[in-house]
Amino acid sequence: MSWSKWILTVFLIIPSSWTYVTRLNTAIKVAERSYAEAKYEESVANHLILINDFEYKSAELSFDLGLSHQYAEKVDEAQTWYDQATQSPKKMLVSFAFNQSGVIAGNKKEYQAALSKFQSALIKDPTNEQARYNYEMLSRWLKRDEERKNQDKNKPEPSEFAKRKKAEADRLVEQFRFNDALKVMQEALAQDTTVAAYQDFITTLQEVVEIDEK
Repeated sequence: MSWSKWILTVFLIIPSSWTYVTRLNTAIKVAERSYAEAKYEESVANHLILINDFEYKSAELSFDLGLSHQYAEKVDEAQTWYDQATQSPKKMLVSFAFNQSGVIAGNKKEYQAALSKFQSALIKDPTNEQARYNYEMLSRWLKRDEERKNQDKNKPEPSEFAKRKKAEADRLVEQFRFNDALKVMQEALAQDTTVAAYQDFITTLQEVVEIDEK
């Protein structure tokens, strides 16, 4: 091959490579811009172009796709991409992905699964304050909810007498006679232990009366 032909071949090859890189960088910027502008449906499509047209893959791209799908209210698809992002060697990114998975599970009322996801996020990155906050708040809520359920189970079934006294107290409350309503319930409780089924109501009356007396 002559020098002139070799040089021509080089110039034919290099621009093609440059064109690919340029198009890829442009596609990345377009995807980033659509997400930044909260155009999540477009963001999903633009990020998928990077995968399908350019065969561009990364844990960061998977995470971005997860966010785009999540904010576009396509949570099942979002979960798939977050799962892929958790395979990354980058612990901080993995932690973020687990945290977002936990948010999805929590919104589905899959609370134990959500708690596990938040815990995994903290294991990967103990400095992830958002995951720590989510874990602690959900843990407390679940504990209080369990306590409330146990209290409800232990509440007695109110007798007909208890129901009548509750109705009488309700009428007094409607007249803003909170002290009288409290006396009715306290006297009824002394006569019938099943009045304890309305303990929350009695406690509220006590709090209102204490405020009125101040």
